[in-house]
Amino acid sequence: MVSRFPNPWDVFIVGGGPGGLATAIAARRHGLSVVVADGAVPPIDKPCGEGLMPDGAEALRNLGVTIPESEGYPFRGIRFLSGGAKAEAEFPRGTAYGMRRTNLHRIMSEHAAACGVRLLWQSAVTGLHPEGALVAGELVRARWVVGADGTGSRVRSWAKLDQHEVGTAANKNLRFAFQRHYRVAPWTDFMELHWGRHCQIYATPVSREEVCVAMISRNQKLRLEDALQEFPELRAHLEDAEHASSERGAITVMRRLRRVYRDRTVLVGDASGGVDAITGEGLCLTFREAALLGDCLATGDFARYQKGHRALIRRPALMARMMLFMAKHSRLRQRTMQVFQSSPRSFAGMLAMHVGEGSTRDHISNGISLGWELLKA
Repeated sequence: MVSRFPNPWDVFIVGGGPGGLATAIAARRHGLSVVVADGAVPPIDKPCGEGLMPDGAEALRNLGVTIPESEGYPFRGIRFLSGGAKAEAEFPRGTAYGMRRTNLHRIMSEHAAACGVRLLWQSAVTGLHPEGALVAGELVRARWVVGADGTGSRVRSWAKLDQHEVGTAANKNLRFAFQRHYRVAPWTDFMELHWGRHCQIYATPVSREEVCVAMISRNQKLRLEDALQEFPELRAHLEDAEHASSERGAITVMRRLRRVYRDRTVLVGDASGGVDAITGEGLCLTFREAALLGDCLATGDFARYQKGHRALIRRPALMARMMLFMAKHSRLRQRTMQVFQSSPRSFAGMLAMHVGEGSTRDHISNGISLGWELLKA
């Protein structure tokens, strides 16, 4: 039997989602030969909030991928709503987009193919091999193997990279997300985050006729329709809207690994650890990791990738911890919301920190000011 892969590749990537495709594009920009294998049929979907923040859009542009105007719905800021209090701010720089995950995947896979990446769809990876990886039992020789196969990464397990840092074990930080699209004209050009007693709900405009609604909680049995009963203002917007998709579920988890590489195998995106979806920064973090990994694949310097990976996850992890603390402590959240509502500059400062804008001095000053206002409240 003649092998489909007679020649070795520089990079073999397991997983053809945004992380795998971004890494493939980054590696091709360094002239490396790249093959991506995934058992799914494209375009690959994933239940999520479907918001691409300005820093995420910029990270994607830095890889040479732009979002056509017809594919995304621009929104200009973030709005928090909790217990009658409301706070909103525009992004300090750049444009954010709401867009169907399938649209994003199609754009990225087309760009990867145009870059010369070989894409193997409906091709299950069945294991690692000292010379590469196995696709349906057939050896694909490769210099480097990248695990971009998501939260439940098999590559991470095969490479024995499942050890977590203290306090970040997945079973302690697991949360459940459910998503549905509604056929309704967006009522705002902000992404909204509605805070409730037991869950948070994102409402993201993804087109002129459609809004993505995603709910996150620690209760695996809580479903979107039941959760909406706690949010009368949001429910009123959706009351007569048709369902544009079925409800779909996923998990989200705060996880930090002790190591993200071993020998010739390296992890990226959710496979390499990540932050809770409440931040909306998962895609940006993934694209930045992919760009860094592309550089390190070209030089073989995975120690540099390990160090850079830790630095990249620091700010999103801090924001996730802050937001999860707000989610857990309702009285503190309401006091914070009152401060944000009466002092819009405080909320704008937090949003700037969230998307990586502003100086450290600005963030410290804003934090001190917020703390003082909370004490007075």
